[in-house]
Amino acid sequence: MNRIYFAGSIFFTAAAFAQLHQAANAPPPGETAGAGRRAIFGWHPGDAGWLACALQFIGTLAFNLSTWDATVPNLGRIEQDLVIWAPDFAGSVLFLVSGWLAFIETCHAHWAWRPHSLSWDITAINLLGCIAFMVSAVFSYVPRPGAAFDPATLSTGFTALGALGFLIGGMLLLPEDAGA
Repeated sequence: MNRIYFAGSIFFTAAAFAQLHQAANAPPPGETAGAGRRAIFGWHPGDAGWLACALQFIGTLAFNLSTWDATVPNLGRIEQDLVIWAPDFAGSVLFLVSGWLAFIETCHAHWAWRPHSLSWDITAINLLGCIAFMVSAVFSYVPRPGAAFDPATLSTGFTALGALGFLIGGMLLLPEDAGA
């Protein structure tokens, strides 16, 4: 199962890179795309959209690390928490910040209710996915032997919800892109 998570993380990172590449080469508001040189990553830390994409990309790299480390056999409980849980948690924090920045950029404020806007729907669903990934990370630690509560099922469920949020948000990009 861990190898499947790792394989999935590669696609996740490729999609995040494509998003970052697109944000790095987006023309400023009011301008059309030029035929100039294309940036691979770009550097636009003052642009909330670019920063959201950059943080999400870095978060996917942390997720790659945690899923790869999960394939290592015979790790103890503390080792698992250090090499699997810690990068997963850090990546989830980056996803959460990224989702919030994208939401702020779409709303043009810290909060706005615009459920009839496709862009708002996309970023709101993505943000819910980020929250689900964060809850999953909180519960993905390795409990002490004999603990009364095993958080693995809860963690796996919230991972699936986070992935579903990202999938739905990604699918909604298709009609948004067609309307652009």
